[in-house]
Amino acid sequence: MFLAFGEIMARIAPESHLRWRQAVPGRVEVTWGGGEANVCASLAMFGQSVRYVTALPRHAITESLAATLRGLGVDTGHILWRDQGRLGLYFVEAGANQRGSTVLYDREHSAISLAGPDEYAFDAALAGVHWLHVTGITPSISEPACQSNLDLVRRAKQAGAAVSCDLNFRKKLWNWRPGTDKKTLAGECMSEVLQHVDLVIANEEDAADVLGIRAEGTDVERGTINAAAYEKVAREIVRRFPGVSRVAITLRQSISADHNNWGGMLFDADADRAFLAPLDDRGHYCPYEIRDIVDRVGGGDSFAAGLIYALNSDTYRKPQQAIRFAVAASCLKHSIQGDFNYVSVAEVAALAGGVATGRVQR
Repeated sequence: MFLAFGEIMARIAPESHLRWRQAVPGRVEVTWGGGEANVCASLAMFGQSVRYVTALPRHAITESLAATLRGLGVDTGHILWRDQGRLGLYFVEAGANQRGSTVLYDREHSAISLAGPDEYAFDAALAGVHWLHVTGITPSISEPACQSNLDLVRRAKQAGAAVSCDLNFRKKLWNWRPGTDKKTLAGECMSEVLQHVDLVIANEEDAADVLGIRAEGTDVERGTINAAAYEKVAREIVRRFPGVSRVAITLRQSISADHNNWGGMLFDADADRAFLAPLDDRGHYCPYEIRDIVDRVGGGDSFAAGLIYALNSDTYRKPQQAIRFAVAASCLKHSIQGDFNYVSVAEVAALAGGVATGRVQR
């Protein structure tokens, strides 16, 4: 059984690539999204047993949210339903060409931001769980949420479960300790979490933003990625946090909002080496060229889910196979609208195996 904990929100977006000033008043699209919930959705669609814990107010909209998760096969029986607090919202304006996408958060006083660790039945939620996934997003919204996240991670390790954590630094969040720099607060809080983590997941900026560990030759703003330098980043993470046995980093080169090059690296401490994907016929790193992106939001979460699935499978558990599967899963996410990655294991395996033409399947 896999378990994830975190905030899920209503995602509100204009239709197509409209800007907010064009779209409202008018119709908008409402779906669900949240880093940890996105991972649960992917794992459930991969056929895994998954449980999700969050805190929500109970009303018709949140009941619909929970029903959506149950419909995907996610166990929602341990959600904390609170009388106080609201459903968090986030607003997405999709970018195009040289105009980047934008995200606006409306999460103040959400149910999960108000709930402390004593309100959750974490031990019951951990029953039968062999793997817990958390992120750096939920700790960033409030001190109670940060405390709850850390308490669950500690309990999971004591219960013998493996723990994965996606650093997921969000510069618009980490506002809950006035007078403290966002990156300083994130580094302090996430360093406590990482003492109990087996697998660290990050994007090309997270290690620098949260832990101050930078990859030489990388300038994310200018779209320059030095993939080889991330092995040193991973080694430094393992050195600082000896319990960490694997570090995975997504490598996104943003050429435009519609065109990204996409790959990833997995450092395995036992093998004492890094594995990159995808590779060309000569075994050299050769990222996917993703053009005409439909939606990049949730790309990192689909990578995390793909990696967690692969590392727990008989077929893809070896490091090179695992990173290949994870990168392929997240590559496919860029073709799907919304936060959830509606793909199957067979579809991911086909892309990982080299079937990338997008031909009609009849």
